[in-house]
Amino acid sequence: MVRGLAPAPALRGRTAAAARWCTCRRVAVAVCLGNLAAALLVARALYAPGTFASATKREEAKYSREQVRWVEESIRIRRAAEPAELIEAVKKLRKAFAREEKRRKELPLELKQKVSREILQRLRDLGENRNTTEQREAMESWRVEKLKYIRSSSTQNLSNFGLSSDESRMLKRALDFNWRMLLEDIGLWIPTTVYHIEHDDKPENEQEEEEIVPGPPLPPECNAELHTDYGGTAVRWGLTHHKENAADCCQACIDQAKRAKPGALKCNIWVYCPSEFGCYSPDKYEHKHQECWLKQADHPKLNFKDRYSEPYRDSHPTAPVVVPWMSGVISA
Repeated sequence: MVRGLAPAPALRGRTAAAARWCTCRRVAVAVCLGNLAAALLVARALYAPGTFASATKREEAKYSREQVRWVEESIRIRRAAEPAELIEAVKKLRKAFAREEKRRKELPLELKQKVSREILQRLRDLGENRNTTEQREAMESWRVEKLKYIRSSSTQNLSNFGLSSDESRMLKRALDFNWRMLLEDIGLWIPTTVYHIEHDDKPENEQEEEEIVPGPPLPPECNAELHTDYGGTAVRWGLTHHKENAADCCQACIDQAKRAKPGALKCNIWVYCPSEFGCYSPDKYEHKHQECWLKQADHPKLNFKDRYSEPYRDSHPTAPVVVPWMSGVISA
């Protein structure tokens, strides 16, 4: 009897647990259903047709009739200002290019190689040390001969030559209309010859125009020489000694020689930079406009005169053609 009543508490515990689990599940399901319903209501409110219509009406209400008229007028003016003729011409060009691209068929690789070998052989036969004009004439001669052969030959002769009817038509069109494109395809390019001829149309008896030197005229004792650079021992460095013009530079040399103490170097050479862009020198310094160098030499010697020689410019790439300095040796 006791054995039969013993399981009763355990049974009651399981029943109570099942009841609690069912209650939690119902609550969770109810919450999920509530969230789903809320989401559907929000979606309906956002995407309902009436919402967009009302928003559009509100937006339209922001613009007056006068503003709408201005917008329409600006659209009309912009359309009227469009370059209709240019646009139409561009469309026609695009259509023409598209047709040409369709017509242009790629030559087979073997045919390109054959054309390339024949042209190279023609250039080799021409010989070395030929100018570009002669090379172009040789290539043009080959093109004319090949076109003439294709036009006059029958299908049998072309097949003996190694060309099918389709390939002969493609090659004929390439030689006739797309010659430059064919040269580009085979990688052959010859630069254009540029001829430079200097015409001397100056009358024989006309004197050379005298170059103008800024500043007052130089005294005769300055013995000024344009495009000249004399050497000598520096009495005053021009890097820190600038003068407004060549006359002042020459006068500075004369004054230094007068004021020099016994045994000191006396200036007898002046070198001036008249160029606004500075003056070239082979040393490491950057020589600027209005530099005035005072020098001394018992036997003055020229460093450079008129132009720098080609061998010198080959070894000094930054050297200009014309000597930019001007200088002179003071008369005793």
